Amino acid sequence: MVMFIEDLYLCGRVEETGEHSDFQMARTHQAATVLWTALLVSWTVTGYKNGKVEKACDTMVPGHGGHPNTTTSPYTLNVGTKTFKSGDHIKVNLSGLQHFEGFLIEARDTEDPAGLAVGSFTLISPEISQLLQCHSIKGSAVSHTSNTKLTEVGVVWTAPADAPPTVHFMATVVAHYSNFWVKIPSPVITQDGVTPNPTTPTTFTSASTETTAVLPQPFSSDGCGQEKSCLLDPVHCNPATDTHCFFLSYRTEGSSVQFELSGPAPGYVSFALSEDKWMGNDDVYLCVNDGGRVSVEAAYATGRTHPEIADKAELSDVGWRVADGVIQCRFRRAISIPEDPQRFSLNHSYYLFIAHGAAEDGLIHKHKRQPLISAQRQAITGPPEIATGSRSPLMMKYHGALMLFAWMVLGSTGIFMAGFFKPDWPEKTLFGQRIWFMVHHSLMMLTVIFTFVGFILPFIYRGHWSRGASAHAGLGCTVMSLTVIQPIMAFFRPSPDSSRRWIFNWMHRGVGKTAELLAGITISYGMHQQSLLLPFPWTTGVFVGFIILVILSKVILFVYRRNICKPGAERPDELAILSDSSVSKGWDTKLKVVILAAFVGVNCLFCTALLCSISAI
Repeated sequence: MVMFIEDLYLCGRVEETGEHSDFQMARTHQAATVLWTALLVSWTVTGYKNGKVEKACDTMVPGHGGHPNTTTSPYTLNVGTKTFKSGDHIKVNLSGLQHFEGFLIEARDTEDPAGLAVGSFTLISPEISQLLQCHSIKGSAVSHTSNTKLTEVGVVWTAPADAPPTVHFMATVVAHYSNFWVKIPSPVITQDGVTPNPTTPTTFTSASTETTAVLPQPFSSDGCGQEKSCLLDPVHCNPATDTHCFFLSYRTEGSSVQFELSGPAPGYVSFALSEDKWMGNDDVYLCVNDGGRVSVEAAYATGRTHPEIADKAELSDVGWRVADGVIQCRFRRAISIPEDPQRFSLNHSYYLFIAHGAAEDGLIHKHKRQPLISAQRQAITGPPEIATGSRSPLMMKYHGALMLFAWMVLGSTGIFMAGFFKPDWPEKTLFGQRIWFMVHHSLMMLTVIFTFVGFILPFIYRGHWSRGASAHAGLGCTVMSLTVIQPIMAFFRPSPDSSRRWIFNWMHRGVGKTAELLAGITISYGMHQQSLLLPFPWTTGVFVGFIILVILSKVILFVYRRNICKPGAERPDELAILSDSSVSKGWDTKLKVVILAAFVGVNCLFCTALLCSISAI
């Protein structure tokens, strides 16, 4: 065919002298291109159909191009026994919930999953399967013979005389040309009378610093605190079943430590070893999802800048998995790397950070959520334990709690008393003052104190005004200013009979209402701050319920005070003749007290719910 194409091309050159030489040349080139394309496609399709894939013996990756499917495989590889001895014939079965068009099955040493194939196979169904010769070992692999759609294929593996202590089988399965899963593992089988190495990662498919492998199964929190140390968020979650679980585990194996990291993220998950609870000058490890494949890299963060990726590979036994929006990666690292001062020695204790965020073209973006930080320093090579952590600094939790209690309970109740209880209990006093005034005065002074203490806590935590301060910070300063102005204004208020008293009344009422309104807006912004990100949407619903309660209670009493809802208000003449003013006034007070009690009680419930959410983050 090649000679035919060349003759056709030369023929086109001879005919160039004709009147239509340009047109003929174009058609000749077009014909040659079509024939070349047909030939290449024929070679590719033939190579795909006939299963002659010896070139993929080592990597087990099809030469189709593209990336392996990293979702949970619909195929399983089962073995007919748990133990074996030299010369045994063991049935291996590949099956699936959906059809597949191609496959490659090999046996590998569990302790060296990237090594050569082990043993040899015998066919059960030669019409759909064939033996391959990998590295001069006849029958060391099995593949398909055509692209016939299959749901199951079985083979028999013969254990060699020099078989390793533990063996597992791996299969690459092609559902269709560009849709394939690589190195699906089987259960591990153990040679009789041989004790396997307990440090062997039996569920891990490959190990080297140059290559990575797709992890077959999600990580699990089983063994946390017994076999490995773990940091979990939420507490007691299991990454094997919970797609919202952030998980970091580490265990010492000889002179190295194996890390496992998992979390739901659009682009990357990472963890860092830090000398303190501030980001910067940290030993960082990144698992970045780049188009369905995950790159696992060591890095170093200087200050609050983008981490600098390490120049040389310092991680081994690297593997990864992406499924259901969750990124998982596993790797080993030597306990000590003296030649690289940016890699911390794992013989010491560090605070652990887990962060996640978006990535684009393999480059990470700044995380939008506060990292999970361990409550204490963790001994990386110490005994297994379950660490606790939080995404919110304790001082910021106190800030949020104080502000919520100040304005949802104290401030709202104090303002409520001043707005609706001035006419009540006219002949009774408390510490020489009208009851409503003393309750209002006491609650508002507590509001000022709680607000002031809550206000200074972020400055103590940060040590300065944050350059990236949001609207929450600006509104908070405004509320604090208005809160301080109120008692100062009240201290200099004119006497009740003064001609200027009405000015004070309007200013005091206006500043108070403005502070209450801005406090509500500030709290709503604060609930979505990185340093105190409350669960959404239920906490927002609770706060909206609080606002509705405040508005509804005030509207009811305002309408009632205007005599719209009083019994008999539609007949004022009859009311004036028949009503007893003392009974009516006492009945009014009792009704308002009932509404006040309900108002305070429900507000306390709302506030308690939000305080519980703060303690849980």
